[in-house]
Amino acid sequence: MCRFLFTAVTVFFCIPATVCAKDIIIEMKNNGIDGVMVFEPSYIKARPGDRIIFKPTDKGHNAETIPAFYPKGATPLRGAINKEIVFTTKLQGLYGIRCLPHFGMGMIALIQIGSVKSADVDAAKAVELPPLAKKRMIAAIARIR
Repeated sequence: MCRFLFTAVTVFFCIPATVCAKDIIIEMKNNGIDGVMVFEPSYIKARPGDRIIFKPTDKGHNAETIPAFYPKGATPLRGAINKEIVFTTKLQGLYGIRCLPHFGMGMIALIQIGSVKSADVDAAKAVELPPLAKKRMIAAIARIR
């Protein structure tokens, strides 16, 4: 009985947090719910340890962080055109994502990792973006919870 209890306690406390992590797929598309040149979904709330997989559903897209629009200490993300890229979340905060070739057409996404502070939201609203990207980002920011 003691051996069983010891094993159960050891397994419970030694299972890494990544076992509970989930995979979240974001499609890079030419047409979607929000119009042309979109990430779907365009807003994601994830937990540290989750894997976000950007899939090139249509050709000609990439996923990369918007400069100065990710938490301090985070590693920038930069995917190649027409290639899947996997982003494993670590630091809490907001990550602005763009498709570089279609950034001016508003192809952006917002990833929220964990809980964020109001200062993070204010900083996100202040980031300079092309007009359509700004419009879509404001809509994504409104979904932060």
